Amino acid sequence: MTDIAFAWTALGGDPALLSRVTTAERPGTLAARLPVRRLARACVGACALAAAELGARRTGRAEVPGVRVDDGAVAAAFHSERLLRVDGRAPLSFAPLSRFWRTADGWVRTHANYPHHRARLLDALGLPADAAPATVAALLAGRTALGTEETVHAAGGLAVALRTPHEWRASEQAALVAGRPLIERATLGTAPVRALPPLDAAAAPLLPAAGVRVLDLTRVLAGPVATRTLALLGADVLRLDAPWLPELPDQHADTGLGKRSAILDLAVRRDTFEELLAGADVVVTGYRPGALDRFGLSPEALAERHPALVVAQVSAWGAYGPWGGRRGFDSLVQAATGIAVTEGSAREPGALPAQALDHGTGYLLAAAVLRALTERSRDGAGRSVRLALARTAHWLTDGMPYDDGPEAAGTPRADEDAHVPQSAWLTEADGPLGRLRYALSPVNFAGGPADWAHPPTPWGSDRAAWA
Repeated sequence: MTDIAFAWTALGGDPALLSRVTTAERPGTLAARLPVRRLARACVGACALAAAELGARRTGRAEVPGVRVDDGAVAAAFHSERLLRVDGRAPLSFAPLSRFWRTADGWVRTHANYPHHRARLLDALGLPADAAPATVAALLAGRTALGTEETVHAAGGLAVALRTPHEWRASEQAALVAGRPLIERATLGTAPVRALPPLDAAAAPLLPAAGVRVLDLTRVLAGPVATRTLALLGADVLRLDAPWLPELPDQHADTGLGKRSAILDLAVRRDTFEELLAGADVVVTGYRPGALDRFGLSPEALAERHPALVVAQVSAWGAYGPWGGRRGFDSLVQAATGIAVTEGSAREPGALPAQALDHGTGYLLAAAVLRALTERSRDGAGRSVRLALARTAHWLTDGMPYDDGPEAAGTPRADEDAHVPQSAWLTEADGPLGRLRYALSPVNFAGGPADWAHPPTPWGSDRAAWA
């Protein structure tokens, strides 16, 4: 079974549709010890096929449009946050306190890009708010990695001890992650079919998600990648953020393409939020499991009030087990699951060539939403889909061959020139945030969109209302 077929099967897709997929393989892209290129291609291919399937469903076409997955476009998209330029300026990367640190017995990886995460990290370490990296390094050199992990976690911060693949696999959380499907899917309530209007088969471009309303309650990076993809496909995506949690400007510029952005305090403006829910087709959440339950946002609670909703959730570690309530990011999952050791060593940790867990999971999440919409069009039932970065990591490390050769026979493919200029997958546009250079979407199918309908709007500048 090819990697794309594995992802498509996890989505519940019809195996017969795999014949609609062709790949343009470019050896050398996303080079790593682990099969990152295969994973990235599979996630994007499954997403593009889900989009093409929904498009055929809504236009009444008997044949699903052909899908083409190009490794060059995929690699550029998986580096989108690095390739972004705003008025010619390169984006800010990881903050000074987001890095690996040597400890007395190994390494620990911290994440402190957001001001509140930096504050919690320094508070947990007993350091002043203006502590320099050298001060942190000196302190951690005398502490244990696991001790630091627990201390920072208890304070609401983000730190993970470096683990070997063997150490991770021996943990309770790893066993639970490995026992779950790549994509957890469930049927929620039933309601009269909420039919999306048919699409004109002759219209160009074909926008499979046109008319779909998506409430985007996500942050960094998998969730925003998913909703950015749904926006590309025509969905009305409204991202909501709390007023006290502003987004990083460059991150917003990268992931806000095609969306609208509004500020809403869910605790204060509950009536407004419920009105938005009543008009939504899809709710996507990317906060740690349980964090939004008090607002009635668990899949079960949503199904009681809005049985036709598609509820999509993404987390770092999975919504179960001893780590189920922990915060996490791609870099931390790489450190905990042994990926950083595989890409480097226990003496000097490495990293994947891109934040592939975030991007890959994001495209799978978008694919799961698209497939849920296709299924809902048949029976009217709401759907729940759930993914975790740690489960995607398990697929990368334990679920596919380490060699980067051709996929199994049966998937049409062609080796392409790996040295096509990266600019082939980039474009530029003027907008309210300035002149943007950004990566084009790798989700490609016959007749589909080539670019987003509009550039990102300023963070929090839109009304909390459907267009």
